[in-house]
Amino acid sequence: MDLVLALDAGTTGVRCVAYDDRLEPLDEARRPLGCSYPAPGEVEQDPHEIVESARAVLEEVARRQRALGHHVVALGVANQRETTIAFDPVSGRSLGPALVWQDRRTAPRCEALVAEGHLHAVREVTGLVIDPYFSALKMSWLGERNVATPVRYATVDTWIVWHLTGGPEGGSFVTEASNASRTSLMDLGTRKWSPAMGALFGVDVGDLAEIRPSIGPFGVVSARSVAGLAGVPITGVLGDQQAALFGQACFDPGLVKATYGTGAFVLANAGTRRPSDVSGLLSTVAWDLGQLGGPTYALEGSAFSAGAAAQWFYELGLTSGVEELEPLARSVVDSGGASFVPALSGLGSPFWRADARGAFTGLSRGVNRGHLARAIVEALAFQVRAMTDAFRDGGVALNELRADGGAAVMDLLLELQSTTCGCDVVRSASLEATARGAASLAGVGAGLWSVDQLARSWVGGTRFRPGERPEEDRDYQAWCRAVARS
Repeated sequence: MDLVLALDAGTTGVRCVAYDDRLEPLDEARRPLGCSYPAPGEVEQDPHEIVESARAVLEEVARRQRALGHHVVALGVANQRETTIAFDPVSGRSLGPALVWQDRRTAPRCEALVAEGHLHAVREVTGLVIDPYFSALKMSWLGERNVATPVRYATVDTWIVWHLTGGPEGGSFVTEASNASRTSLMDLGTRKWSPAMGALFGVDVGDLAEIRPSIGPFGVVSARSVAGLAGVPITGVLGDQQAALFGQACFDPGLVKATYGTGAFVLANAGTRRPSDVSGLLSTVAWDLGQLGGPTYALEGSAFSAGAAAQWFYELGLTSGVEELEPLARSVVDSGGASFVPALSGLGSPFWRADARGAFTGLSRGVNRGHLARAIVEALAFQVRAMTDAFRDGGVALNELRADGGAAVMDLLLELQSTTCGCDVVRSASLEATARGAASLAGVGAGLWSVDQLARSWVGGTRFRPGERPEEDRDYQAWCRAVARS
C-alpha cells in the first residue's frame, strides 16, 4: 500500500503514525521528551533531543512498513507551536536550550511593553496579546545571549524540517502560516513577517524562516537524515492545535474543537477572512492551502495546564499514575468545597495573567485525595467553560465541541464539560486528532484525497449531552472566585 506518515512533535513526546489510503492508522512509534525547570517559570528542552527523537520514530516505522512491502508517499508534520530555538546555521547546533511555550521568563518584558502602550498595535497586526507564551520575546532573549554568533530562529516545525531535509547541507529553512502566526512577528492579514513587530520585540526578521502555505512542497527527506525515507516529500506542516482542528474535519466556519493535551486549546473555524478580535481570545491562522484554497482563520482560547496538571498531581505522589485521576475523582460525589486553579504556568485565555499561580482553595480537614482529584478534573472543564463563554460573547454559536487529546479519555471530564458549557461534546473516534490532521493535510498536498472527502469521512465517537445540574454553575462560580484570588 501507499502510506502517509504523520510526525507529531509534541511537548511530552515525539511520535510517528503510519496511515493507509483510508486514513486508518497502521503503525506507531513514540519517544518521550524530557523537560527541565531551571527556575520557577522556566521550562526548557534539548533541541537536539527533539530532532533525534523525530529521526528515531520515523526510521522505526519506515523500517517495519518497508519490510511489509508498503511505500511511504508523503510525510506530514505537526508540532508544539511557540517553543523557540536559536541555532548556528553553519554548524546546525543549537545556541542554548529550546524555550518551551510554557516558559514565563520574559514576563517582565511583556509587562513593560504593555505599560508602554503597545498592546493595541500588537493585537492589530498579529491578532495576539502580549504574553510570554509567544515566540518573539523568547527569540529576543536567546539572541541577546548569542550576539557574537550567526543566529537563526526557529519554531519546532522549522527546526525539524530543516534537519530532515539536510540541515547545514542545503536543508529547507521554512515555516508555514499557522506556526508563524504564533510568534507575534507575522502580519495576520498579509501572512508575511512584520518589520515593525520585529523592531518592537528586538528580532531581525531576516533571521527567520520563509513563510509558505501549510501545504508543501517543503523539501524531501535526505538519506543522511532518515535513510529509510530518503526522497519522501514533506507535503504538509501545521501547528499541533491547528492540525487537530484539521483532523477533526472542522472545515466550515463555526465548527469548534477542544484538545485536552498538555494544555487545553479550543479553536473555532472563523472562515477565510481575518476575524474581528474577541476579548480574551486570539485570532490566528488555522491553515493556508495555497492554490487549493488559500488561508482559513481561527479564533482560539489557550489554557496552559490540562494534562500537565494531572502529571503534576502524580509527581507529587498523590496518584500511582495519571490514569488514576478519573477513578479517584469518581470516588467522591463532589470536590468537598475545594477548587483548583491550574495556573502552573500562568493563566491563558481569557484571563492572560502571566503572574497567576496555581492554587487550591476551600480546603478543610474533611478534604481528601479524591476531593483534590475531583477539583482538578473540574478545573479542566471550568477553564474551557471560561473560553467557551468568551466565544459566545464574540458571536460564535456554540452547539457542539469536538473533543480529542489524551485527557479526553475521561468520561467524567467530558460529562462535566458538556453540562457546564451547555452544549454537546463529541469525543472523536480517534483521540489522536493532531497526528490525523498532519496526515490528512499531507495527503491533500500529495493529491491522495480532497478536503471534501475528509469532511465526509469524519466519524464522531461518544456524544455527551448537558445534564440538569445547577450545582455545576455554583461550583463554576466558586472556581471563578478562586481564579480571582490567584
